[in-house]
Amino acid sequence: MKKPLSVRAAGNIVLVVMILFSILPFFSMFSAAIQPQGSMPEGIQFTAHPHWENFVDAWNMANILPLLKSSTILVLVVVPTVVFCSALGGYALAQLRIPGRGIIYAIFLIGLTIPFETLVTPLYYEMDGLGLLNTRWALILPLIGLNLSFGIVWMRSHFEQMPRDLMEAASIDGAGDFRTFIHIQLPLSLPALSSLAILTFLSTWNQFLLAVVLINDPLKRTMAGALQSFVGTYQTDVVLLNAGALLIMAPTMILFIVLQRYFIRAMLAGSVKG
Repeated sequence: MKKPLSVRAAGNIVLVVMILFSILPFFSMFSAAIQPQGSMPEGIQFTAHPHWENFVDAWNMANILPLLKSSTILVLVVVPTVVFCSALGGYALAQLRIPGRGIIYAIFLIGLTIPFETLVTPLYYEMDGLGLLNTRWALILPLIGLNLSFGIVWMRSHFEQMPRDLMEAASIDGAGDFRTFIHIQLPLSLPALSSLAILTFLSTWNQFLLAVVLINDPLKRTMAGALQSFVGTYQTDVVLLNAGALLIMAPTMILFIVLQRYFIRAMLAGSVKG
């Protein structure tokens, strides 16, 4: 049924307002980042002679290249591990008749309710006892564990929505559980897996607290740690602070733009079938 013109107009107005509300902060940061260094820009104001060299100076002053390498290493280890283990765990809890799966699922749900900040101190002493402080493993192992609870709950919800007819047809054709998982379930799970990969990437790339607590070497931390150099040393230079923030946000924005269709598809699938 076609909606009335007034309803569509109201919806479009709300959509435009939300878009402006979302992009105005980025315009403000960008306009501030191209102002002369040492100035104090206010609001959104563009100059006739933009200072593009501010991004180069911010890149060098914050040592972004070593931090980019460190964050990339973390992402390349944490994201595939979380996605793979979450897919296996979610499939097992949703499709296989394993003993005590209700209790196991409840444990993962409880893991989602624990405030992240309460785990920082125990993690510090645990990593210290393992001799992993000031190494990338001090970040990799906790990040995998912290993201697994959400990942398994996410993938279990997805696999529970899969048609049972597919499982029965594969069983009739002689396919076992593992073959069904690899050849049938995984190809159909690409939107959910992509969404989980994006969310895990964001939580890993933007991790700041654990990086500061568990790693003493600033060059082994995440990209978010680069902002600390501006706040500590260049706290009065708002221009470089905005330029550095935009450089740090760029990879996450590019990734979301590239994979947004999978993310939105997974969201819509969950809202329709949930």
